[in-house]
Amino acid sequence: MIQRTTFRKNRLVPLHETARAGLERYLHQRRPYAPFEDHVFVSVHRKPLRLADVDRAFRIAATHVGLPDGRRRPTPHALRHAFATRALYTCPDGRDAITRHMLALSTYLGHSTVAHTYWYLHAVPDLMRDIAEQVERVATGGRS
Repeated sequence: MIQRTTFRKNRLVPLHETARAGLERYLHQRRPYAPFEDHVFVSVHRKPLRLADVDRAFRIAATHVGLPDGRRRPTPHALRHAFATRALYTCPDGRDAITRHMLALSTYLGHSTVAHTYWYLHAVPDLMRDIAEQVERVATGGRS
C-alpha cells in the first residue's frame, strides 16, 4: 500500500513475489535503525531519502554496472517510463480491453487522471503506428 502520495492519495501496488521478498529483507535489516519510521526508504539518519541522494546513488550504481553515462544517462524516472511503455506494448486489442489496461496502468503509476498516462504513448513509435492503423480501419469501415 502506497500511502499519502503527492496528491494525498493511497493506492495498492502489486509486487512480484521476488520484489516483495527483497522488500521484506530490507525492512528486517532496517528495523534496528528506524523501527517506527513511516517511510519505507530512509537514510542512515532515520530521515526520508532526499531526491538528490537517490539520484546520486542511482548514478553510482549505474556506473558500477557499466550503464552509459553522459547527457542521456539512465535515471530512476527513466525506469518508470520504460515500465509504462513496456506495459503499453502488452495492451490487448479491443476498445474495452485497452480502456481497462490504461486505467489499470494509470492507477499503478499513481496518476490523478488517465489522461496523464496517455502521454507515454507518444514515445513509442510502434504503438503510435498501431493506433493509427486501427483508427484508419475504423474510419474506413474496415477497408484499407
